[in-house]
Amino acid sequence: MTELIKFVVETFAEKPDKIEYDITERGNTVNVKITLDPEDMGKVIGRQGKIAKALRTLVRAGGQNENKKYNLEIKERGEE
Repeated sequence: MTELIKFVVETFAEKPDKIEYDITERGNTVNVKITLDPEDMGKVIGRQGKIAKALRTLVRAGGQNENKKYNLEIKERGEE
């Protein structure tokens, strides 16, 4: 599932080499924190968050096959 997340995010980002992924797994829950370059934020999130929402829907559906729940957090570099 993480490969799918990386593929989608890197497809929309102009600077895929500057993307950082922090993946932690606890039981059935997988937290994925994606840190992007400020210039890529709008491209990855999309207008009114449509791309991010679609990515979350894909991950939620795929996670059901693995009996896992994925939480996605998209942040801008330098943001705490």
